[in-house]
Amino acid sequence: MNTADLRPSPIAGTWYPGNPKDLAASIDEFLADAKPPEINGQVIAVIVPHAGHRYSGLVAAHAFAALRGLTPDLVAILSPFHNYDPHPLLTTQHHAYSTPLGNIEVDTTALGELQSRLPIQITPIANDREHSLEIELPFLQRIFKHKFKLLPIMLRAQEETIAKKLGDTLADTLQNRNAILVASTDLSHFYDKQTASQLDHEMLKRFTALKPSSIFEAEHTGKGFACGHASVAAVEWAALQLGANQVQILNYATSGDITGDHSSVVGYGAAVITK
Repeated sequence: MNTADLRPSPIAGTWYPGNPKDLAASIDEFLADAKPPEINGQVIAVIVPHAGHRYSGLVAAHAFAALRGLTPDLVAILSPFHNYDPHPLLTTQHHAYSTPLGNIEVDTTALGELQSRLPIQITPIANDREHSLEIELPFLQRIFKHKFKLLPIMLRAQEETIAKKLGDTLADTLQNRNAILVASTDLSHFYDKQTASQLDHEMLKRFTALKPSSIFEAEHTGKGFACGHASVAAVEWAALQLGANQVQILNYATSGDITGDHSSVVGYGAAVITK
């Protein structure tokens, strides 16, 4: 595979360690420190935060720990797209994502199949700067000892109709595949700890209800916030079609738990979707 085929990492060395040994050690430490509650049922999807590993790595580890022992051939990751782009849905133009722990191949067959069923164009872009999808990859590389492929989708559009179409079509595409879904989202941004906790627990309540429309309702009425709310909703719609009937919150924290500054925090939650 030549380097043009690789999506280079714009965040290794800043958002997480750039040295492979240090990165592996820090992720293994997060996973060892995570003590998630017992998970009931078969895991269909996880919901994970996407800040720098220093801030949200331990929370994320609670969700990734739920994938231990699984051997999916395909991991579909849905994340927001934090920069401007005129297109509603994006994916990488490259054939693989590169991290310090190696390369993860994109499943172009699954991507093509998803696109053929979806009336909305998924636009491939090169050298994107999006952190919220890549930040999850080193965790997957440490949790899974086998080779797996990636189905990466970044949602620039936050409309309910688009998320629903994507989720339903994704379920059809994954129906006969050995796959796991990952939704990447942080919760509220830059409120004081008490306000953040209120907003975040309301949004987490919406996640656990497994009623994706209610996630948009919370966002639009200011009852709760999640920058990846459309990604979570799309994953929940897909999971419901794949038989999911339960969401368990595994961990919650804020950036203030790390920085000690509780006057302006970002909320992080980890959850697992099972059947």
